[in-house]
Amino acid sequence: MKFLERRRKDSHKGDFGHLFVVAGSLGYAGAALLCSRAALLSGSGLVTLAVPKSLYPIVARKFLELMILPLPETKAQSFSLKSLTPILKKCKTVDAVAIGPGLSQQRETIQLVHRLIPKLSKPAVMDADGLNAIAKNPAVLKKARCSIVMTPHPGEMGRLIRKTSKTVQEDRKRIVKQFALRYNVTTVLKGYRTVVASPQGKLYINRTGNPGMATGGCGDVLTGIIGSFLGQGMDPFLAACRGVYVHGLAGDLAVKEKGEVSLIASDLLRYLPQAFKKVSS
Repeated sequence: MKFLERRRKDSHKGDFGHLFVVAGSLGYAGAALLCSRAALLSGSGLVTLAVPKSLYPIVARKFLELMILPLPETKAQSFSLKSLTPILKKCKTVDAVAIGPGLSQQRETIQLVHRLIPKLSKPAVMDADGLNAIAKNPAVLKKARCSIVMTPHPGEMGRLIRKTSKTVQEDRKRIVKQFALRYNVTTVLKGYRTVVASPQGKLYINRTGNPGMATGGCGDVLTGIIGSFLGQGMDPFLAACRGVYVHGLAGDLAVKEKGEVSLIASDLLRYLPQAFKKVSS
């Protein structure tokens, strides 16, 4: 099986999925942009980024290839509950959704995530503050009607199961498998030898990546890659496994030039094209 199918000569942008990214808040526009840019570099035909309306001038000038949807915001400049209706309206026209990078932990934004999950009908990947919102009431996942991929680091996993990150790290495979089975979600436990668990109990242990990737924003890039794969029609477990592999491979290529100390998340974006060339050869 090929990593990504070869593109036909008569392909058009509609053949490669439309990803809808719901991300960002005051001070966290970068997370939204890293995620969206990663999706574009991972083959998405179209990417629409929804942000609180005050962030629009910041993000609109960064990547010309993105479509930007400014939405109602709270006084703290995060998504307000009034964003729910336009988000759901947009979801009807896309192929997959990425939720969470830089979302904030404002009370109203958390409520938005809780109301959104049961209404989503498209495959979704959730990360960062999307996971922190779910941690307030993980049972909301049982109301989901769509396939969900969750990408916690050990601290976020700990919050989801009411355990410490130390406890998570001591029993990574068992914990991630139990969570995936209990809530019927594909779960990616990030870190050294990232573990991916399917809702059916399958496990994948990733072998790419390096300590230089332990820096802010790398998780946002992973969310964009997995979201792109979901939008292109890939099975959620396969999207997660291949996503963590190519994400780590981009990091391994970047570290050869930058070293571990100076590697930053945007370096992964620079090396994603090389990573895709490598897995396609």
